[in-house]
Amino acid sequence: MDKLKIGMISPPWFAIPPRGYGGIELVVSLLTDGLVDAGHDVTVFATGDSKTKAKLEFVYEIGPSDKILQSMPEVIHVMPAYRRHDEFDLIHDHSGRVGPAIANVIDTPVLHTLHGPFTDETKKYYEAVNHGIYFNAISEYQRSCMPELNYVATIYNSVNVDWYPFSEKREDYLLFLGRMNPQKGAHIAVEVANRLGMKLIIATKMAEPPEKAYFEAEVKPLLGNNVDILGELDLATKNDLVMRAKCTLFPITWPEPFGLVMIESMVTGTPVICYRNGAVPEVVIDGVTGFVVEEGDVDGMVDAVKRIDEIDPMACRSHVVEKFDAPVMVANYEKAYKRMLMGSAFEK
Repeated sequence: MDKLKIGMISPPWFAIPPRGYGGIELVVSLLTDGLVDAGHDVTVFATGDSKTKAKLEFVYEIGPSDKILQSMPEVIHVMPAYRRHDEFDLIHDHSGRVGPAIANVIDTPVLHTLHGPFTDETKKYYEAVNHGIYFNAISEYQRSCMPELNYVATIYNSVNVDWYPFSEKREDYLLFLGRMNPQKGAHIAVEVANRLGMKLIIATKMAEPPEKAYFEAEVKPLLGNNVDILGELDLATKNDLVMRAKCTLFPITWPEPFGLVMIESMVTGTPVICYRNGAVPEVVIDGVTGFVVEEGDVDGMVDAVKRIDEIDPMACRSHVVEKFDAPVMVANYEKAYKRMLMGSAFEK
């Protein structure tokens, strides 16, 4: 397509790409660099310590992650992008609630990718701003939760397949990746490992008081010498750990709109065993790239581990290459931009 001038807005909390935690920031980084490689003129509004192929603009040298989800840092971060809206053919906003409200009063087309879940409150908010702005859902599940929005597309998040090693050989340990949060289900992963008498490695973010409280109350009492707790890992260390695991356990207890952990596991050849919740059935092919069991069915998860050798590692990798590789995401967003600029009917 023709070269576009794009203003890309990342959340203000972490650098792109993130050093550790930061799934949205990873997606923004991959998309931004991919669009530059495709010949577009991209200005990304991120943190000053970001690394990008695009032109970088920033207010915060380092993201104010200690104030995450507070409104004031987000306003300070996004306003410079919207003040310059007439410099761009379009703005693509991955931040929170500030941008959609501003998009209603400017002429430049704005695409807002929905990265979080809908609540009763956020539904009222999006209903109020659902004029003069385009939305992208990151899964069909997410889109089904509020189908009346002005969607231009459903585009999945992605990984750069080239960053991830692949192996057909598995070692005899289970893996859990994710924040130390009851919704992520670390306590369930420990219970599964204990029932099987298997080693479990937990690589987790555990910095906030609620994360620590959950660990002390629900996870620590279950721990034996078969469980190793690691902190946040750099990409190379994490990839090596994932690639060698018997499987990754993903027992989420909430309807997550996506889940990068699943594709980060499958791309290395490591299958995923997960609860059927949110977008999980769109990401993991039951019986092909892992097993999807019903939420709360710990026995089902245990039985799935026993069957995990039925899964072909190459099928896991191929699935990610086909649906979740960065070039696929970039191409789909280019199509969405074209629909926006042509004034086409919203995708149904």
